[in-house]
Amino acid sequence: MTPFAAAFQGSLAADALSMPVHWYYDREALVRDYGLVDHFMAPRNPFPNSFMAKASYTPVNEKADILHDQARFYGQKEIHYHQCLRAGENTLNFKLAKELYALVKERGGYDADAWLKRYVERMLEPGWHGDTYVEECHRAFFTNYANGKPLRECGIPDKHIGGLATVPALLAALEGGGKSREELRALVREHVNLTHKHEGALGAADTLVRLLWEISEGASLRDAIRKEGGEWLSAGDAEAWIDEDDLHVVGARFSAACYVEDSMPSSLYLAWKYSGDFTAGIIANTMCGGDNCHRGAVVGSLVAAANGGVPEKFRVKDGVGG
Repeated sequence: MTPFAAAFQGSLAADALSMPVHWYYDREALVRDYGLVDHFMAPRNPFPNSFMAKASYTPVNEKADILHDQARFYGQKEIHYHQCLRAGENTLNFKLAKELYALVKERGGYDADAWLKRYVERMLEPGWHGDTYVEECHRAFFTNYANGKPLRECGIPDKHIGGLATVPALLAALEGGGKSREELRALVREHVNLTHKHEGALGAADTLVRLLWEISEGASLRDAIRKEGGEWLSAGDAEAWIDEDDLHVVGARFSAACYVEDSMPSSLYLAWKYSGDFTAGIIANTMCGGDNCHRGAVVGSLVAAANGGVPEKFRVKDGVGG
């Protein structure tokens, strides 16, 4: 398996493993409810401290109806964000990643307008994603779309690491097309900017491209981080903290939340620490809680690319792992 293909599979695996404990910020509750998450598990209610109780979304018209039958759960207490998904199933952003991969392969290249058309079609298709929580970037995009904005102008300045979920998919789909490093960087920036018009998210996506490119050229994961990851995490800090508890690094040194200023360095730290062990890396990322699904786009893709692929038990096929 090539490094880019491995990266895509690794991102899907890391997301699917984290899915049942996504956005657990109380790590004691995570362990109490699920134990060690070392295999694909199904989510279940109740979810303690779920922020679904404070979530709200009212579509302005049918062009913004992206929640479908899940809308009734908004504002309810202790609702799991992914309650309807099966063990090993991917969350919404990674389902979009698989859709993007399929479209690029189908067309033989990336076209932003074609992707926006497919994105709108799938999000407005009842039952397509089956996910309860739909991130702010999607809700805002479709509100803008429903209000008549051109598709390329519907994105918002979102700096969540969820904006990186489709990056490994795009790189894998473009592999073999003769694109240079700079061409890939430009295409990824164009793509991520459609929904995440924020320099933080765009910079994190660009770093992920450069890291995966280095690995594809034969660099070790740690050497790639030394060369291309310094704006987020220094090699000196990564090495100095390597014996610390993961819950201290991801939780005290860096927030476990979704914003890239914390989620990107914490992802690179986990990738550094577990650079030689894909399974240990995605389990560690999962057990850190917080936005572990979307950190998985970085942790899972880098460690899989560096280690030649994903173990059979963690491969996601036809939407469900195993």
